[in-house]
Amino acid sequence: MSAPASICLLRTSAIGDVTHVVPLVRTLQRAWPQAELTWIVGKLERKLVGDLPGVDFVTFDKGAGWAGMREVHATLKGRRFDALLQMQVALRSNLLSLGLKAERRIGYDHARSKDLHGLVINERIPARSGEHVLQAIGSFCEPLGLKQAEVCWDIPISEEAHAWAAQQWPDDQPVLLVSPTSSHALRNWRPDRYATVMNHAHARGWRTVLIGGPSAMERNMADAILARCRQPPLDLTGKDTLKKLMAMFCRAQLLLTPDSGPMHMANSVGLKVLGLHAASNPARSGPYSDRRWCVDRYDAASRKYFGKPASEIPWGSKIEKPGVMDLIEAEDVIERFEAAAAEPQK
Repeated sequence: MSAPASICLLRTSAIGDVTHVVPLVRTLQRAWPQAELTWIVGKLERKLVGDLPGVDFVTFDKGAGWAGMREVHATLKGRRFDALLQMQVALRSNLLSLGLKAERRIGYDHARSKDLHGLVINERIPARSGEHVLQAIGSFCEPLGLKQAEVCWDIPISEEAHAWAAQQWPDDQPVLLVSPTSSHALRNWRPDRYATVMNHAHARGWRTVLIGGPSAMERNMADAILARCRQPPLDLTGKDTLKKLMAMFCRAQLLLTPDSGPMHMANSVGLKVLGLHAASNPARSGPYSDRRWCVDRYDAASRKYFGKPASEIPWGSKIEKPGVMDLIEAEDVIERFEAAAAEPQK
C-alpha cells in the first residue's frame, strides 16, 4: 500500500479524547514523515495540542454553529485529502465532515456508529469490543496498513509553563493534586470525601493542591472542599492554562480526579492517577498507561442500577445516575493513596 500524501484527522473534542489522538499522530509521523497531516480540532483543545510539530491545525468553533462549520470548509476549500480519519461520531462532526473532500473516509465500525456516521464514511476500523478509547482511536491507522505498536505523546510544554509551575510550590514535599470536577456532573464525588482524603494526605506530610478551570461549577466545588479542609490546600482553581496544568503534572506525585480530561493529560506525562470510577468503566476510559491506583466501582454500579454485572452490559455504557459516585467511600481512596505513596517515585 502506497504512503498517503495527505491525511485529515477530525477529532474536535473533548480534552481527554484529543489527548488520545496524539499517539496516533506520532504513529503516522513515524511511518510517513513526508505526509501532510491536517487536524480539525476544537478551540479549547487546540490550546493543548496545537503546537504539535508537523501538523497543520484547523480550528472548529463548535459554539459558532453553522458559521463555525463554514469557516472550516472555507479554510480547506480546494484541498483534497488522500484519507479522512473521521474519529468523532457526534452528529455535528458528521455534518462537518460532509464539506471535506477525501478519497478514503475512514470511520468507526457499525457497533460504534451513530448519528448518521455511516453515511459520511466509506471505510471502517476493525470491529472490536473491550478496547480502551485510546486503542480505538489508534486503530484508525489500520485501514491504511499501519499498526499503532507504540504509544507516545510528547505534547510540547513551554519553558514558561514549567517556570510558572515551579513557582507554585517548593520541591521538598510530595504533592497531591486534586482536580475534583468533571464536565459530567454525575461523575463528580462529594466535596466532604475529597476533603477527608486531602486531610489524610496533609497529615501524612503531603502538600495538597486544588486545581480546576474557571467555570462557576468548578469554583463552587473548590469552595465546598476548602470549607471542609482542616488545613487549607494551595488553591489554584481557575489560575492555570492547559499548558501550565501539564507542567504541574510533571512536578507532582499523584493526581486525584474523576473521569475527566485532566486524568488523561496527567497520564500522558507519566503522573500517577488515582481515578474515581463508578459512572464509567476504567478499562475503557481510565488512565491508559497505569490503572493500579484507581478506585473501580463500575461493576457495583452496574449491579445496583441495572441488576447485572458490568460484563453483561454493552461495552462503554455510562452509568451516570444520581448517587452513583457514592459507591466510592473515602476509605477506598485513602487505601489507594497509601498504595501509590508507597510505590517508589520514578
